[in-house]
Amino acid sequence: MIASPTAPPCTFDLLEVDPTTWARRGRLATRHGVVDTPAFMPVGTQATVKTLHPDEVKATGAQIVLANTYHLMLRPGVDIIERAGGLHRFMSWSSPILTDSGGFQVFSLARQAKVTEEGVLFRSHIDGDRHALTPERAVELQVRFGSDIAMVLDHFVGLPAERTAVAASTARTARWLDRAVAAYRALRGAERGSALFGICQGGMEADLRRESAARIAEADVAGCAIGGLSVGEPKPVMAAMLEAATPSLPADKPRYLMGVGSPEDLWEGVARGIDLFDCVLPTRLARNGALFTPTGRIDIRAGRFRDLHDPVDPSCDCATCSTFSVAYLHHLFRAREVLGLRLASIHNLRFLARQVDTMRSAIEQGTFAAARATFNATYRPVGG
Repeated sequence: MIASPTAPPCTFDLLEVDPTTWARRGRLATRHGVVDTPAFMPVGTQATVKTLHPDEVKATGAQIVLANTYHLMLRPGVDIIERAGGLHRFMSWSSPILTDSGGFQVFSLARQAKVTEEGVLFRSHIDGDRHALTPERAVELQVRFGSDIAMVLDHFVGLPAERTAVAASTARTARWLDRAVAAYRALRGAERGSALFGICQGGMEADLRRESAARIAEADVAGCAIGGLSVGEPKPVMAAMLEAATPSLPADKPRYLMGVGSPEDLWEGVARGIDLFDCVLPTRLARNGALFTPTGRIDIRAGRFRDLHDPVDPSCDCATCSTFSVAYLHHLFRAREVLGLRLASIHNLRFLARQVDTMRSAIEQGTFAAARATFNATYRPVGG
């Protein structure tokens, strides 16, 4: 699909800024629709949000989903997705799609990954075949997928890491950014409807985070992501890294915190100026029987729910809470019925969608700080 050459593939309007925090209310427009921010993106890694039909995902309030380049390049492959008419048609999702570049998965899943200045050489975790992913190839794949938002390839270093290794990976990420932008231009990515986002790295080093963010702010990209966080560091450290990075990012571009999806982290991220989030957490927790409630997470398999004939959350309007009882979900998980995984996933995604709805309204009304305090006073991450 070729977009109008005069229209940018995505635009971002900053509508409100909270007077006491860095929280922002915005609107991100793409060729496949508008995303009101702050927003959470359900993860459809392999062109599907696990266990759910696209209509069920949409009904939770999701405006945009994420798919992953590493997985899709290995299976089914870009040629098949192109012949299907692009990723939107292939997975029957008509709203915006953001695709991660695959860098994190290469370092976390692939076997024998070797980083060179050219890119990453690795063996597939599926069949052991050799593959190469470069900044240019990552952009090419995503443009061919038809992604609304394509991510540059970055170099992620896991924890623990020496400062010298973090500094080297951050510098390489900056060099790869230049190559990704050049490839995006050569491929006419904007005319083909894909926007390009850069990624800030820097590990847990505040000065490197600031330098990386400033580098992305200078680049010809439509948005700015912050990667390499929520990888095992304490939550105060993640907050400090956000506070180091976000002031250097341009106010007129969307800010995306990668791989973060717990309710408490969404509130803290928004308070520090983040607009977009994604994570497998809500659906992964759901498939393991952990459901979000206003007072915290519960384990639906616990014996205390065996004879409780109320909704998981009486205040929730999701299809699960509107139709089924806690006792029924408890039974499904105990009986290992697939329906339980689906109903729990629907509820958790709707819970996060309702959280960002609340945040947007609070920012508009100038009451974000009070809403955040109310959430923190009542929600406990585990054992609600």
